[in-house]
Amino acid sequence: MRIDLNSDLGEGFGPWSMGDDAEMLSIVSSANIACGGHAGDPETMFRTLSLAKENGVTVGAHPGYNDREGFGRRVIPMSPAEIGRMCAAQIGALMGIAAQVGVPVTYVKPHGALGNLAARDAEVAAAIVAAVQTIDPELAILAISGTQSEQAARAANAPVFSEIFADRGYLSSGQLVPRDQDGAMIHDAGQATARLLSFLETGLMPVIDGPPIKLAAQSICVHGDSPGAVAMAREVRNRLTAQGVQITGFTKA
Repeated sequence: MRIDLNSDLGEGFGPWSMGDDAEMLSIVSSANIACGGHAGDPETMFRTLSLAKENGVTVGAHPGYNDREGFGRRVIPMSPAEIGRMCAAQIGALMGIAAQVGVPVTYVKPHGALGNLAARDAEVAAAIVAAVQTIDPELAILAISGTQSEQAARAANAPVFSEIFADRGYLSSGQLVPRDQDGAMIHDAGQATARLLSFLETGLMPVIDGPPIKLAAQSICVHGDSPGAVAMAREVRNRLTAQGVQITGFTKA
């Protein structure tokens, strides 16, 4: 079995850092890099992309609402078309810096509130997919498994890969538990890893509001800004590899 391990990185800006990107990039196989919306700036993007290249880590764009104060975790009222253009601008910014580093951007994963909105809103999901496809039809979508984002990408015949989260709770709809509710985050690395191993054996994901649900996944996310993120990512990787699971970028052949 093979699966990807990804993390949201490059989420500082200016003199402010967020998480330990250097250490995370020695563990994960794919990096979702903030591109100037909820976080990130040209120099932060450059440093993160350079570290990813040094570590042989696959790179994706991580666009979010232009809301640094809220870290992209608040829904900003916008039409689907406006959301598409916002994403296009941010993806283009990361691709421009990536060209300076000499590393390809191979996929797109919406961040935070934008990603959760796209997971449940078909129009928003379709607008993001259309924007990505206009930039480059070879760019893949990394979508929350079983959601509108995944369905919109498949409907457009876009490359799409399904994602589950190591450190987030789930609802029976397949969406993530909102961060302001109990059960939203899993902070214990052992608990998170045990749930992942069970999921890989059964394809069933526990939820807080019903029986486990069937999901598929080519990638596992560990949030880079969470407390203990590095320790969790390392334990997840070590436990998976000990079970014979190969960790490799999901866009790699």
